[in-house]
Amino acid sequence: MKIKNENLGIVEGGLSSIINLLLFFLKLWAGMTSQSVAMIADAWHTLSDTLTSLVVIFGFWIARKPADEKHPFGHGRAEVIAAVVISTLLALAGFKFFVDSIGQLRHQQAVIFTRLAILIFLISVFLKEAVARFSIWAGKKIKSQSLMADGWHHRSDAIASGLIVVGGLLGEYFWWMDGGLGIVVSFFILKAAYDIFKDTSNTLMGEKTDQFLEKEIKKTVLKIAGQTLDIHHIHVHRYGLHQEVTFHVCFPEETTLKDAHAKVDQIERELREKFNIESTIHIDPAVDD
Repeated sequence: MKIKNENLGIVEGGLSSIINLLLFFLKLWAGMTSQSVAMIADAWHTLSDTLTSLVVIFGFWIARKPADEKHPFGHGRAEVIAAVVISTLLALAGFKFFVDSIGQLRHQQAVIFTRLAILIFLISVFLKEAVARFSIWAGKKIKSQSLMADGWHHRSDAIASGLIVVGGLLGEYFWWMDGGLGIVVSFFILKAAYDIFKDTSNTLMGEKTDQFLEKEIKKTVLKIAGQTLDIHHIHVHRYGLHQEVTFHVCFPEETTLKDAHAKVDQIERELREKFNIESTIHIDPAVDD
């Protein structure tokens, strides 16, 4: 069954949320049974993935709402705003587990990992990497920032779980293993929070046009309007899945307004069909220097 682009994010978010909730309860139980701060920290890291996936669902659901009088460019940035909030909460959680891990090292608390706990975290490694690959694939397919961020968030959880498996196998030989791994996992949480906050903040503040997209826009314009034209002032504005681009195109002085308008219409159609992007084009006369 073929899934529409606007529904792909909801499917990814729903699938991720179910897997993350299951892993959260299993990891939390394993961590509490072993009294492992690293395992408990990683369980909450997994729960944070669930919150991020819920943000993806919320963002795609809001993004499907049509533009209105107050939001002429649609509602696509709702997921970006929510992601900023989630990244802040995630950073607070990472800091808390860092402090807890330092305390465990100071008191020289050793932890004995059960075989079942190690098995749970080993299964988590494979499940989370599988979900990460699906999320990143979906994000690249529909050019979704939130899906890409969600994918890397899943991957950071898979890496953290892998480190805990290593710690579980070596913990009985090194008393500091759990506290040390707790610090490592807390840094993964903080890194995931920073990456999400950075990406979403760039979108909200306005980021530089992607060089590949700029090159493709110029190639499309030149194919339709001719090879001697100048194209400048390219600005891309992202509103979730909805994108707007504005730029200037220079036409020879002898070009009639009717011909220039016809070519601009053709350029707009081509960009809409090829990149799913709405364009506003300013016409300039090209004069000899």
